[in-house]
Amino acid sequence: MRLYSRWQNSAGERVRIALNLKSIDYEYVPISALSKQEYLRINPQGLLPTLEVGGNFIAQSSAILDYLEETVPTHPLLPTDPIIKAQAKAFAAHISSEMHPLTQMRIQKMIGTECAQDWVQHWHRVGFSALEQTLKLKKKKTDFCFGEEPGWADLHLIPQLANARRFNVDLSPYPLLLTIEARCIELGAFKKARPENQIDYPDRKAT
Repeated sequence: MRLYSRWQNSAGERVRIALNLKSIDYEYVPISALSKQEYLRINPQGLLPTLEVGGNFIAQSSAILDYLEETVPTHPLLPTDPIIKAQAKAFAAHISSEMHPLTQMRIQKMIGTECAQDWVQHWHRVGFSALEQTLKLKKKKTDFCFGEEPGWADLHLIPQLANARRFNVDLSPYPLLLTIEARCIELGAFKKARPENQIDYPDRKAT
């Protein structure tokens, strides 16, 4: 497998975490290694990340995660209970659909930097408040979002918390989310996926 992405791409980080959790060997290909036209031939959407499997290309992190979950049974990312599975997917979808898009560079440019900062902070407060309340309402408390092992919801949450910090979002009102983050970031699968541990991370290239 090859994963085409960029060090600062939270959707790509989600996929890296999933690959690491499932102990899947893969080649990380920085998008900077390709020209724009070369990448568009791989992924006409032009978005990150893209997973290459046997000469086939899968776009969109949600589709990639679905593929990995269906084809690699080790360390399942989703609970077996249909209700909890749906809740975990809903938790993650709120991040990927309602929060993450506002942090994308192309959206930032369209909105304008100053306005975008306000939008990001507002909608992250709304989003994280909803996610915090979701965890409070769970009937069974678990070490991670929806289980005793990190999974689908957690690998969406951790990169988004990092995104929020880049935009100076105050995270102190969300103790449950921060407790889960503290557990996740100590795990090798999450550490290895961090932006600063990718070969195209600027400071790393400089050294």
